[in-house]
Amino acid sequence: MLAVVFDFDGTILDSEMAEYRSHHRFFSDHGVDLSEDEWATGVGLLKPDSHWFERLCVRCAAPPTFERFRDTTRTYFRERVPVEPMPGIAALLGALVAAGVPRAVGSSAPADWVVAGLDGLRLTPLFNAIVTGDQVENLKPAPDVYLEVARRLDIAPDRCVVIEDSGPGLASARAAGMKTVAIPHPLSRGHDFSGADLQVTSAADLDLATLRALLQSTSA
Repeated sequence: MLAVVFDFDGTILDSEMAEYRSHHRFFSDHGVDLSEDEWATGVGLLKPDSHWFERLCVRCAAPPTFERFRDTTRTYFRERVPVEPMPGIAALLGALVAAGVPRAVGSSAPADWVVAGLDGLRLTPLFNAIVTGDQVENLKPAPDVYLEVARRLDIAPDRCVVIEDSGPGLASARAAGMKTVAIPHPLSRGHDFSGADLQVTSAADLDLATLRALLQSTSA
């Protein structure tokens, strides 16, 4: 038995770039630069809502209120977030559904965001389980999210293949004892993916035979 588990942000939906660009624009509105390299330090790690606000305030001569920061970055984000999944995701999910392979999402983000995002992409019915950061004790890079996915699917962790876009997510899946496929996002390409069992450019490079072969290499 094979199960395939997807991270959400940066793997299913390119929300990472939309989030970065929304914050970059707000920082620029206040005369402050926010580089991709700085932003990349937080990719795959759930930061407090105030994280980037605090970083802005220490550099800004006239800091905005937190409410204005939150509301404006959310507006900018909605203007930029894509309305379709990342390349290859829809086709891969379709192949997994057709083959009867269990499918799940494992994300550190909260359920209200992940489920709404999947609903918007019309992908929610394609998953047998959706586990989010507010449903477990410890977030990635701890293994809790992925171990809970395995529990809900009723499948051994070593029969799961996880598709991730970040170093912390990869570490989480490996700590759970799962096989891993890394698809580096432009904002996470500087992360350490050396521990991945397979690294590809996009989900379009994956098929059922390739994912099954990863499990066969485990038992060889």
